[in-house]
Amino acid sequence: MEKIRKGDDVIVTAGKDKGKRGTVLRIVDAGHLVVEGVNRVKKHQRPNPMKGLTGGIVDKDMPIDVSNVALYNPQTKKADRVGFKLMEDGRKVRVFKSNGEMVDA
Repeated sequence: MEKIRKGDDVIVTAGKDKGKRGTVLRIVDAGHLVVEGVNRVKKHQRPNPMKGLTGGIVDKDMPIDVSNVALYNPQTKKADRVGFKLMEDGRKVRVFKSNGEMVDA
């Protein structure tokens, strides 16, 4: 079970975009993920009439290392670490380390 999943709200803790908040768009591999509006670069794109793409300079979100982001805790309004807890019915759930609240409400 992963600590950070697609759709989670995260805060960047290190790098040029430190302090920015965004949603995880996709998980690239075990160590990298793409966050909306973070690590944005300009890409020179060639036109492709077969796919209907126009040419020009486009903004693109690039992957960021998973160690440089932390889950956003809405109660404390800060970045928080994530742990796991086993429920009575056998489910394994993610919890915030600071206050013990469940991530998936």
